[in-house]
Amino acid sequence: MSNIKKTSWKNRLHEIIYEADTKQGKLFDIVLLIAILASIILVMLESVESINNKYGQLLNIAEWIITILFSLEYILRIVSIKKPILYIFSFYGVIDLLSTIPKYLSMFLIGSSHFAALRALRLLRVFRILKLARYIGASEKLLVALKASKAKIAVFLFFVVILCLILGTFMYIIEGAENGFTSIPRSVYWAIVTLTTVGYGDIAPHTPFGQFIASIIMILGYGIIAIPTGIVSSEMTKNTDSNVHTNTQSCKNCSIDNHKDGAEFCYKCGSKIN
Repeated sequence: MSNIKKTSWKNRLHEIIYEADTKQGKLFDIVLLIAILASIILVMLESVESINNKYGQLLNIAEWIITILFSLEYILRIVSIKKPILYIFSFYGVIDLLSTIPKYLSMFLIGSSHFAALRALRLLRVFRILKLARYIGASEKLLVALKASKAKIAVFLFFVVILCLILGTFMYIIEGAENGFTSIPRSVYWAIVTLTTVGYGDIAPHTPFGQFIASIIMILGYGIIAIPTGIVSSEMTKNTDSNVHTNTQSCKNCSIDNHKDGAEFCYKCGSKIN
């Protein structure tokens, strides 16, 4: 009887933490989202010297509360699955650990000699922003579109690289070292900066023909920037909702998610899912 209770307790905990098809699961996700956003805001505020000097103690208390909350989440995630090692070394498991340990490490790194290292370790809390991806269901549709269009984008990028090499070489020949185009690599750098419409201004053509080519590259840049967006948008339109799984079930045995709608068994290990 005790084993049955223990199993049902773990299953219930797993359903709340790893899934979002119940009121408790949705509430858990909302609380975590708020905590992640609050933690990111705290990190940003602590970097402002005037705010940190005035409200440093209050910010420290708030950060400890959030750190304890994430620590409990990390422990519960380990406890609620059959193979904790799979979660610990998974992408999100590593992110969860990296975003939690800096506050605890600050207890041991005391003294002015460790101040620089301490500040660097505290910045690891920014990893918490990566935890947001776990709770954004619509991101799956974007990922599907990106995977479907990766070949087209790769060909496009290859074309852009070739175009920059050709344009950079032309500008090196036309402008020459006396106008700042001292080598082909530096000229290619100028072509990339100009084609992407960044325009640092550290190198600029001086001859009329060079300025004419630069004008064409600038106009061409506006069209080139729009192409990747069009490719991904086309794939997102092409992929219907039937290709995107809304199933939030996560296997309690191997922690794999992204199961097909209506699935009863894990596609990796074959275990029955909730």
